[in-house]
Amino acid sequence: MREICLPIPVGIDAELAEVEVKIGNKNLKIQFRLESFPWDIEDQEEDVKDGITDNLMKIYKLKKTIADYDKDWELIQIFTPADNARYIQILFRKK
Repeated sequence: MREICLPIPVGIDAELAEVEVKIGNKNLKIQFRLESFPWDIEDQEEDVKDGITDNLMKIYKLKKTIADYDKDWELIQIFTPADNARYIQILFRKK
């Protein structure tokens, strides 16, 4: 088993959480970063607004955000945003 999931309480406005894990005699320090990114597409032209186009634009924007993110961090989880959310939370782990 490569990974285990542990519920760790992290505030929604937290930027960095460090977790120390002891495996055998080794201590590992793992850094996580929870960030919020804009999830709205207000700059989209009014005549092309519909549900499918909105969703595709959001996905494209999210994909670009992840692709442009600091390469020292790897994507761990994308949290499901609430309906009509203006931000989406993404969890990264330092490589």
